Amino acid sequence: MIMRLFLWASVHIRKNRKGNVMNELERLMKRYPHLVGCREAITETYQVLEESFRNGGKLLICGNGGSAADSDHIVGELMKGFKKQRPVPADMREKLGEDLADHLQGALPAISLAGHAALSTAFLNDVAPDMVFAQQVYGYGNENDVLLAITTSGNSGNVLHAVKVAQAKNMKTIGLTGPKGGKLKEAADTCICVPGSCTADIQELHLPVYHALCAMLEERFFE
Repeated sequence: MIMRLFLWASVHIRKNRKGNVMNELERLMKRYPHLVGCREAITETYQVLEESFRNGGKLLICGNGGSAADSDHIVGELMKGFKKQRPVPADMREKLGEDLADHLQGALPAISLAGHAALSTAFLNDVAPDMVFAQQVYGYGNENDVLLAITTSGNSGNVLHAVKVAQAKNMKTIGLTGPKGGKLKEAADTCICVPGSCTADIQELHLPVYHALCAMLEERFFE
């Protein structure tokens, strides 16, 4: 009887979480109708990220300029509570003690490749400026990991090099770009191509897309 109740509760929780995940996607579509054409790509992106995190993988993110800022922003939403508090699980609370556990939050492992000034400047000065992201993917990346490559044109050379290295390491690659997609559309395993006639317009739609993805992942992995 207890086992039946446990199984029922587990199924019920999974259904509720799936419903909450889809609610976040529907909310995005309602608020930004221009993104309806990206729905399938956003769903595929979520599935790739969900599988990676479920299997112990991490997310690497790269981009230039405003897209570098977006890379840092995404890490901030994944590595701490976004819309939820994400309390530390009971077994970890016991190991940490109340004080530490009360001041920590659940995290989905993510690294912005734009955030390492010493490494990046050393590598671009000593080796090759356009390989800065590729070098970090080579060093950090593993088979269960995902690379999210952000470029409004889809043609940023250093981003494309990173994608090629990621695929050589059997990582999944996701592109976040503009309407034409550029070379990234063909290079990445999955690509979200938002509408927009200029860089600023494209960047303004990138933000709600990655906010929705972060919210969907939070609904999936945290109470």
